[in-house]
Amino acid sequence: MLTTKRYEYTEIEKIQLHPDITNHRALNLQKVSHYEEDILKNGLLEPLVVWEKKPHEFYLIGGFHRIAAINEIRKKNPGFFDRVDVRVVSGEFDEIKALNLKLNADRVDTKITDFFDIVIYLNNANWSKERIAGFIDRSVSWIEEIIRYVPVMDHRLRKRLEEGKVSWARAKLICRAVLEAPAGQEKEVFEKQLKPLLEGGAKTQLAKKPLTFRSAKKNIAQKMKVQKVQKYKIDNETLLSLVLVLEGKKFNEDHLENVKTAFPGLIDEPTD
Repeated sequence: MLTTKRYEYTEIEKIQLHPDITNHRALNLQKVSHYEEDILKNGLLEPLVVWEKKPHEFYLIGGFHRIAAINEIRKKNPGFFDRVDVRVVSGEFDEIKALNLKLNADRVDTKITDFFDIVIYLNNANWSKERIAGFIDRSVSWIEEIIRYVPVMDHRLRKRLEEGKVSWARAKLICRAVLEAPAGQEKEVFEKQLKPLLEGGAKTQLAKKPLTFRSAKKNIAQKMKVQKVQKYKIDNETLLSLVLVLEGKKFNEDHLENVKTAFPGLIDEPTD
């Protein structure tokens, strides 16, 4: 079980790097420089997170940019930060690895692609979808989508998703087309779907008002005739998506897809 054992003021030289627990993005030197100035001026305000594998054997889990900044400070100022504040955690390796990935993903600039590795890793470690969702504070349906679509996602599509050149909703449609392609035609279908993106094609044109209060009330009433009681489990991201789509102003494909996934049948699908 993953637990915080204690907080400690420990020698920085005791903190080691584990070969399988790393910062999954390359270190941002500008960010390291910023931390260097801030820590030198204000001290280490947020403790490093370390795994105590054996008594007093510490491996860094969270704070890779901060420890890099501290090492730069120590090069220029011998004797500085010989000891640092750490949060000491314990747990099984898969839990520690999961925490490492979670700490990497819990940032202001986080992207959906930052969660791909943690979800797939935990799924392969036989964590239930409910446990994964609870661990990273996301909905089960969101976890299920990643597990379904990411394994068939070509690196070119993932790169464009990470760069913001394609939405998650569009990426899912492409992956779904690959999954539904006849056996032996998966690659051909994918290349056909990817071609407009490589050529800089425009994103899908969204309806200005895909959901109104009137249509929402009508569709909910129709669903109640078939199923009187239905429970929905949503997170803040999905709730925001619903509000934006109802408002009909600053929503995008991802918001629309979130609403369709969380509330099946709420939005009328266009007919040919």
